[in-house]
Amino acid sequence: MLSSELEVEQKPTENQQEQQITPTAEITASNQDGRSDTDAATLKMEQNFAAAEQYKNQGNDLLKTKEFTKAIDMYTKAIELQPNSAIYYANRSLAHLRQESFGFALQDGISAVKSDPSYLKGYYRRAAAHMSLGKFKQALCDFEFVAKCRPNDKDAKLKFTECNKIVKMRAFERAIAVDKPEKTLSEMYRDLENITIEDDYKGPQLEDGKVTLQFMKDLMEHYKAQKRLHRKFAYKILCEIDVYMRAQPSLVDISVADDNKFTICGDIHGQFYDLMNIFEINGLPSEKNPYLFNGDFVDRGSFSVECIFTLFGFKLLYPNHFFLSRGNHESINMNQMYGFTGEVTAKYTSTMADIFTQVFNWLPLCHCINQKILVMHGGLFSSDNVTLDNIRRIERNCQPPEEGLMCELLWSDPQQWMGRGPSKRGVGIQFGPDVTESFCKLNNLDYIIRSHEVKDMGYEVGHNGQCITVFSAPNYCDTMGNMGAFITITGNNLQPNYKSFEAVPHPDVKPMAYANSLMNWLT
Repeated sequence: MLSSELEVEQKPTENQQEQQITPTAEITASNQDGRSDTDAATLKMEQNFAAAEQYKNQGNDLLKTKEFTKAIDMYTKAIELQPNSAIYYANRSLAHLRQESFGFALQDGISAVKSDPSYLKGYYRRAAAHMSLGKFKQALCDFEFVAKCRPNDKDAKLKFTECNKIVKMRAFERAIAVDKPEKTLSEMYRDLENITIEDDYKGPQLEDGKVTLQFMKDLMEHYKAQKRLHRKFAYKILCEIDVYMRAQPSLVDISVADDNKFTICGDIHGQFYDLMNIFEINGLPSEKNPYLFNGDFVDRGSFSVECIFTLFGFKLLYPNHFFLSRGNHESINMNQMYGFTGEVTAKYTSTMADIFTQVFNWLPLCHCINQKILVMHGGLFSSDNVTLDNIRRIERNCQPPEEGLMCELLWSDPQQWMGRGPSKRGVGIQFGPDVTESFCKLNNLDYIIRSHEVKDMGYEVGHNGQCITVFSAPNYCDTMGNMGAFITITGNNLQPNYKSFEAVPHPDVKPMAYANSLMNWLT
């Protein structure tokens, strides 16, 4: 039984069969066409079941063509007709997982198990959602249950073993963690400065330990040719970024002069060749062409190392004209599951993966442009009366918490209806137009820009123009078919201008190539 497979055939459960054939004790009368009420009820149930199966099959077809929202609609219609079907909940859970709506996926996984405790795919769906949310112990319980139910199933045993490794590794990391004075990377890794550069290395080199424009141009061409930056220079860039980011506030204020253009980009997710296309379309970063990249630079795409060193390099070259915000994927849980940790370890070392974890902890959480546009990765808050000063006071040098201002800045999403609601992701909240309007009014802002969600055109304008989403990874994961986009403004005209663009070809390395094997199996 492969956990990523859809259930194609639906047979009535014993409970459903009983519902279909058990007559009501007092009914003996016939209806107008000569059938008893019991026969009519049975016929109605059979018709509902047949219609539900049709909806399910349509949902399966839509899921195969990556039309996840439409697939969810079909499964929902099937569930409305057959609300006790574990299969329908499990299939809808898979569609939610593909959309990264982990909270909804978890709810459906729970419903699948509740509807039919013997249906093992329900446990797999629940486990996949728990793992996506970083809740590995809960996932392990489901894998253990399936493995015990199917002791000869190699697939079930392998999933349990892999998840158990993660849980034990986390426990070990916590056990050896000790409180100690915070040191910069340069202090921690002084010996790295003595790394020898081999004679056969022909790639870009820092000039007197500094990033130059020529170095950046050489680096990008080097990466396009699928070559690696020497580890000595990679470590040096990380150490320099660490020192710089430590001195930055959690909310960075940006001033854009009247006639100057400023560009805001959304998620990149390791799609290096699409990042290069942005620079081809919009020009290389410079003091006259500043950029803000709004988080989720890494994971899923298999060229995350190339993306992050390119972005960090430009940050060092133009510290006052190139800006980086933290996203929810700049965190250890996401990196270990969705590929960045594996990619860094494969291309460099596990030590460097640990260094990235520390550097990501110091990335700013949001930026405010000309005191009128607030840019964050996720969205707004569960509490009213949050001010920019509240954001400035966030202690960000940590892994993202499961609640609070920092969590919501990285994880929240807008909704069309008023008020607030639980997050479809299981982390953060969903916030409506009234919440956005109130926040902007309180903080004297024109609008907010956020990222975090795939959009067909690469952007979406919502909440009466006060909440704009920008996503810059076209054909996300090589499957979604979306366009990417970026936003430009000028200092004397803060009205956003949108540029959508299509994906460009990349070398034949599939997304999630370095991801934890469990995530590929489960989703």
